[in-house]
This record gives sequence, structure tokens and C-alpha cells, in this order.
Amino acid sequence: MKNRTINLILFLFLAGSSLLWAKIDLVTLPERDSVQMTIYNSADITLVQDSRTLTLGKGENNLQFSWANTLIDPTSLELFAKTMADKINIMELSFPPRVKDLGLWKIKSDVPGKAPVEINYFTSGISWRAYYMATLASDEKTMELEGYVRVTNNSGEDYENAKVRVIVGKINLLDEIAALARRQYPYGSPLPVPYPSSSASTMMRREVAFEMKAAVAGAMDMSLAKPKDIIKEGLSEYFLYTIEGTESIPSGWSRRLLSLKQSDIPVVNFYKYEEERYGNFANRFISFVNDEKHKLGKEPLPDGLVKAFRKIDKENHLSYIGADNAKYIPIGEKVELNMGSSLDVRVEAKMMDYRTKNYLFNNSGGNISGWDEEKSYEITVSNYRSLPVRVEVLRNFPHQYWELVKKGEFGEFEKVDIDTVKFTVELAPNSVKKFTYILTQFEGDRRQFR
Repeated sequence: MKNRTINLILFLFLAGSSLLWAKIDLVTLPERDSVQMTIYNSADITLVQDSRTLTLGKGENNLQFSWANTLIDPTSLELFAKTMADKINIMELSFPPRVKDLGLWKIKSDVPGKAPVEINYFTSGISWRAYYMATLASDEKTMELEGYVRVTNNSGEDYENAKVRVIVGKINLLDEIAALARRQYPYGSPLPVPYPSSSASTMMRREVAFEMKAAVAGAMDMSLAKPKDIIKEGLSEYFLYTIEGTESIPSGWSRRLLSLKQSDIPVVNFYKYEEERYGNFANRFISFVNDEKHKLGKEPLPDGLVKAFRKIDKENHLSYIGADNAKYIPIGEKVELNMGSSLDVRVEAKMMDYRTKNYLFNNSGGNISGWDEEKSYEITVSNYRSLPVRVEVLRNFPHQYWELVKKGEFGEFEKVDIDTVKFTVELAPNSVKKFTYILTQFEGDRRQFR
């Protein structure tokens, strides 16, 4: 696949030639040998490492780089000789006056012939997002988790057979790469700009590039892993995901890349009932922990949509359970995925009795200054599934001054916070349980006795 927009032309100057454009020999640069893309989502920035093989003449050579119709930041351009660094000197990069989207590298070579080089730059317009598919076993005690990364290229440049790396984390830059790319001339000036620049924004971008390239170099040692595996490693406060193999991603296209596949992950299925949050339905949840005990924990998991399914027979046919957007999951953190309301598990809460008592009267006029409100509730929990279930029934109170007496088929209630309690009910398949509780709320001056 040929590059659509980046035109690299090698200008070979013979000894004694003048610098007149009319006398410059034009040699089209060969296709890329390889390209690596490291994508920072949070700052719309991608480090591109483009490897090519130049044919250099002995003496001074000039290489033209055009970034027309792309979102490349010209202030980030760097060129390195991958071999014979002692014989090839990258002297400078200049930007011709009043020429848009064009830079010229001056290269001095002590020897003629082929020279592998690497051209590095930042571009915007390339993004990635994560999403997952969770497949529960038929007994719902374990699941298989597959993670994917979808890379979208809107940079204006085609990237063929690219190695893809994505970064989880946030960075801060003084300049937006897209804004730099859209300037008519580098640095907003029609005058040639010496290279390299010592501006703070350029230095910051180079520091980011250094970290990114250091991680890339470390990941290269693991390149013999199975195709499409993911190499993950810490990078300062960021995390680097290296997707093995290569993908061609033309501008305007997206590619889905497998980033994670792990089976037999222990999970907990349970239901929550909380009127104030979920209405009169019980919502189903799937819970697991990103740690080694749960066969995960090697890296944080990027935020993304999780779709959950369940195997329903020996032929591994699937039924859809639900979906939830998971936030960024650090190593060791527990995650609860809300699969939505359920018709198979029902909770009904009824107030059975209400009365007031224990009145207090003030000394001026004999008005009521305090009293107790006593409410009796009956909770019915029904499981219509062929599997046992655990149901958490949360009850919220209007304030912290209360007392509760419980009766019925449930374990000890748990005080979640000063005005919330949780009852946990375990139900066998196709069964019903009921319990009651009496809530006493202390109002007015009665609160001082609590």
C-alpha cells in the first residue's frame, strides 16, 4: 500500500552543483520498512516511528519532508541514522520561507549507498478505545473475558503493517498537536526555523517521546510472543499495551485488535434492590477483582463497554445478559458491573404498620417537641431462576436517628452508612423468602436520647 499523503523526496546534490531548484535530482523514497505507532488517547497524540532505507550520495544530501493534508506536528520531526551513525551526520532541519507544509533535512554522508533511517514525529487524529466481552459459564461461577482495542485513524495518513501500542494514563502538553499541524508555517512564522527548537513545549514533547520510545525498545525484546498477544508494562505513571503482530490502518478506517483473553476467572453474581436508585426492580450485578487470585492483575484494565453473555448448553450457545460501561480498573481493584433490571428475581417491600409514640412536650404552650415513628415492613424476595441467587436489599432512612428490630429468613443486616442498611438473602432455585423489620425513627427532641 502506498502512502497517500506524506511525500518524502531525496534531493541528491552532486559535487559542485549549485543550489538552484531546477538542477536538483529528485529521487522518490522507497516504501516504509516498518512503522510503529504509540497512541496517547488523553492528549490526542501519537508517536510515529517510521523506518525507511535512504540511498545517499557521498557528501551533502537533502531530504524533503511534506506533511500536507495530515495532522503531523512539524515541530516534532526527528531523523536518526540506524546504522553507521559515525559516518552519517544529520546536520539540520529547516523550513523554506513561504513554503507551506515542507521541511528540508541536510544530511552529510561519508560513504555512498543504502542507509536505514528512522523518522519520528507526533501526529493527532489517531485514537483508540477498549471494550470487552464477558462469557459466563453455565453455572455462572466463572467467566471468560476478552478485551479488544479499536484503533481509529483520522490523521490523513495511511499506516501499513504498523505495530500498535496504546497508552493508559493522562499527560499534559503546552501545545495541542492538531493546532501545531494546522499552522500555515512551523511555529506560526514564514521564516526558516533552526532545528532543534528549545521551546518548553517542544522539550516536553521530546520528554514524552523519550519515555514512549524507551518503553517501545523494552517491548521489542518480547517480539517472539504469539501473534496478537499483548505486552503490558509500566511506564512512569502510564501503562503501555503493546499489541503483537501488525495491522494496516488506512486513514478513515478502524481496526479491532485483541488485547486480552483470560478464561476461568472467578466471578460473583448477585442482585441489588434499592428503590431510590433502581425503582421497584432488582438489578443484576457481576463482580470480580483485577488481581492474581482472579487470574488477572497483571495490568490495569482500560475503561470501556463490557457486554456479558452466558453459556446455556453443551454446544456453548450464548444468551445475552446485559452491558455496562466499566471505569478504569487499577490492579487489585474490585469491579461491579450493572447488567440492568431483572424479571427472574423480584423484591417486594410493603409497609405493614405505622404509628407514632413517646411524645415529648415543650414547656411553652405544651406543643409537641419530639416523638417516635414506628414503621413495620414486610420484604418478599422471589427467585424464579433454576440457579441459586444472592440478593442484597438496601433500605435507606431519612436520617441517622433510628433503631431497627428484625425478624424472618435472612442473615444479619449490615450497616452500610449512618442512614443505610443492607439485608443479604440467599435463595435456592425457584424459591421465595420473607422477612420483616420494625424501624423506629426518633424525631425532634427525642433524638437527644439516642
